[in-house]
Amino acid sequence: MKKDIEIPIAKDVHVAVIREWNDEFLSKDWNAYLINNRKDAIEMAIVVSKGYDGDIKTSTMRHGLGTLGPRSFAKIEVLQEEVLALTNEFFVTFFAEGKLYEKKFLFQKNTITENSLTTIPLIEKEGIFPQKP
Repeated sequence: MKKDIEIPIAKDVHVAVIREWNDEFLSKDWNAYLINNRKDAIEMAIVVSKGYDGDIKTSTMRHGLGTLGPRSFAKIEVLQEEVLALTNEFFVTFFAEGKLYEKKFLFQKNTITENSLTTIPLIEKEGIFPQKP
């Protein structure tokens, strides 16, 4: 019976943290983005985010992003400087091809730094992808 259960693997969907200028506050902020690099749209995209380090925990945030077209992206949230010292987890769930997909992205504590910036494809801004486990 277990062998009959298909668990689809979420490919070409990513979370990146981008360092960008905020015109309202005249400062550079860290923003988390969901990137759909698939050839088709993803629907009902939901991102659950939290930060933690031992007993220190942030609130759990839930973001309904709806539909992201092919090769597009959407801002999830702003990351405050204080949470960069924590492990930041983003759990993404979405529908595509009539199936439910899910994937977890982890940014280990103290890895979101200016020294780690690289150009993020599709967004074409400086940012960071999570490190591979």
